[in-house]
Amino acid sequence: MSIETNLDKLSVEEFAERCREAMTPLGSKFSYFPAIPLTEEEVQEYLNEPIAALPPALIAALPNLALVLVPYLEKPNGKVQNGTIGEYVSFEKPGEGRQIYVAEASAGDGTLAKLVLAIKDIAISEYHYHFYRALAGILGRGMGENLEEQYVALLREELSNRVHGEVDHAGWHLKQALIRRQTNVRRETKVFREYALQSFVDTMTLYLHGICCDVDVETGPRQLPSRFLRKRLELLEILFPPPEGYAVFPEEIRGE
Repeated sequence: MSIETNLDKLSVEEFAERCREAMTPLGSKFSYFPAIPLTEEEVQEYLNEPIAALPPALIAALPNLALVLVPYLEKPNGKVQNGTIGEYVSFEKPGEGRQIYVAEASAGDGTLAKLVLAIKDIAISEYHYHFYRALAGILGRGMGENLEEQYVALLREELSNRVHGEVDHAGWHLKQALIRRQTNVRRETKVFREYALQSFVDTMTLYLHGICCDVDVETGPRQLPSRFLRKRLELLEILFPPPEGYAVFPEEIRGE
């Protein structure tokens, strides 16, 4: 089923609210609404496969999630659009530099989170990346000050050993800000907590994506060395074991 649309672009908030009553349940935590018709194969690729690969402990820690699949998402241009300057849903491809792939609508009382995901003109592997990154962000923010102590301890160990690099750009920039602003980089401060949260989100994204798909980590001067990245992933595997039948590392797939 699809939603009736007009030529006006709707904000993410308004669009998600309009289709709230038409959501289809998908397991105990998820529901979804396709703004355009989907084939059975597309439902499998966009919804069933990435959700099936989620660790049970992670699902338990998430709020209920409403997933709204739309053709395109567009960045705001600074102008008021239907009463908002936030991201909005588009049924036509946005102009160059304006296209985004995931946005969050207000979760209200916190019992339901709404993710709006663009599915047109995006490779399925990239869609999975944005999907998992959004889930990792919701999980990390939900933990707040209770971010996994073992993960934070691992970060402090890396900082003490002057380990260079990070998993993704956002974490890299916050790590550099921490190093510039604090002599004692292990000290508990707002800057350290911001870095720790972003590092957790970046690493959890890679972890979840790696469970679902065959992911290659790009090497480069800003990339966390492989032995330290492996330690992070091994810790997440302990804290959030993959579902039965899924593996994190290649040797686990081979049964070694």
